Amino acid sequence: MSVATINFKTKPRIDFEPFPRISLCHQPTPIEEMPRLTAHLNGPKLFIKRDDCTGLATGGNKTRKLEFLMGDALRVDADMVVTQGAVQSNHVRQTAAAACRLGLDCHVLLERRVPDRDPAYEETGNVFLDKLFGVTYEFRPDGLDMNAEAEAVTERLRAQGRRPYFIPGGGSNAIGALGYASCAQEIADQCAETGQAFQWLVMGTGSSGTQAGLVAGFHVLGYDLPVMGVSVRQPHERQVTAVHATTEKTLEKLGGTSIEKEKILVDDGYVGEGYGLPAETTLEAIHLTARQEGILLDPVYSAKGMAGLIGLIRRGFFSPDDNVLFLHTGGSTSLFAYEDQILGSMG
Repeated sequence: MSVATINFKTKPRIDFEPFPRISLCHQPTPIEEMPRLTAHLNGPKLFIKRDDCTGLATGGNKTRKLEFLMGDALRVDADMVVTQGAVQSNHVRQTAAAACRLGLDCHVLLERRVPDRDPAYEETGNVFLDKLFGVTYEFRPDGLDMNAEAEAVTERLRAQGRRPYFIPGGGSNAIGALGYASCAQEIADQCAETGQAFQWLVMGTGSSGTQAGLVAGFHVLGYDLPVMGVSVRQPHERQVTAVHATTEKTLEKLGGTSIEKEKILVDDGYVGEGYGLPAETTLEAIHLTARQEGILLDPVYSAKGMAGLIGLIRRGFFSPDDNVLFLHTGGSTSLFAYEDQILGSMG
């Protein structure tokens, strides 16, 4: 059954009532056309799901995950949250803001994952906002198992008498992924209301939870919308394995049936030299989207996702009459940490 012919009034809805949840997110976020970028690329009709507009601390995709993660933290009577991320982590910034909203402390581990950065990299952008939200933090060198490091710190704090709640990097576990199963429901509802059909959804994929939540949500709904994840860090097979594992755990929570690994779609051709290192295609995506649509992408996630979308169009991957939805995961705050590189690439 095609997307266009699904009658969502007779299809199952996802029941999120069993899961603790708090309201942090402006939703539904809009779906907007990108007519100038469409014309510039001479491609299929492009749309954008504005999850940069979720509202919490300049917005971003982690806010949806945090509704469920913070709900679970309150369920167990936590007095603080502990998480981890790269130095310019969007997840850390939104987690810190959510903790402020709920009166919880927030302790974070920041991984020096991106090499050869100016010292200001650890002071501006998301790090500046982390400090504004009052986080306590520790740095770690690149290459460690950061979730294991953060869990060890969680246990240290517990031994000191605190009631910490551990949130994995990116909020990417089955609880966090419920936020994007909810987004899948939201997209389906928006399509039902407007009559708009999409043939593809394209997004940047990193810690796995956002793509996994969408795939799980669409699978439970019977919504035939393939999700192409453009990897921002890991090679194809490793990313597919990670996303599939989180998808399966999320489906188990939702009471859904298992999904074949082949349903997890990843393009790893736009990683460049590594995580947080903008490739030429990343910088082009930032410039094009800003100049054609007045939309800001970040150099770590959303611009690599958009670079993938642009590359797929240029390779003729889509049919000319396809409607393609791009998920904007936010993160423009980190642009300030890359100012010299971005401005220096402008022709």
